Amino acid sequence: MAIDVQILSEALHWPERLDSQSGAVVRFTGVVRDKEDGRSISGLDYEAYRTMAELQIRQILEEIRREHFFHEAVVLHRIGFVPAGEAAVLVEVRSSHRGEAFDAVRIFMERLKQDVPIWKIGAK
Repeated sequence: MAIDVQILSEALHWPERLDSQSGAVVRFTGVVRDKEDGRSISGLDYEAYRTMAELQIRQILEEIRREHFFHEAVVLHRIGFVPAGEAAVLVEVRSSHRGEAFDAVRIFMERLKQDVPIWKIGAK
């Protein structure tokens, strides 16, 4: 199922949840490109060890929070076939300052690719 950022925002009431505590809200959306290793593709297949992936994501966020002091984070990652042009991952971080929010998102994405058992198993 596609990640519909508008529907997700409405469901989580993100606009109403903006408050004076969070001076920065940084959202990263990772979109599947239409090329992989120089060849055209229609999308990517993702597979995960879901229980372990969810645990790792929570642990990584807690480690990052200790250094970058963000207030809240939301992470969604699709599993299965994701067509080119659609979002495969969405990360949003709220913090007091923009530097902390940008750093938290960047570090999280690096750790996600390195440490979390979610794999690209093929391109079509």
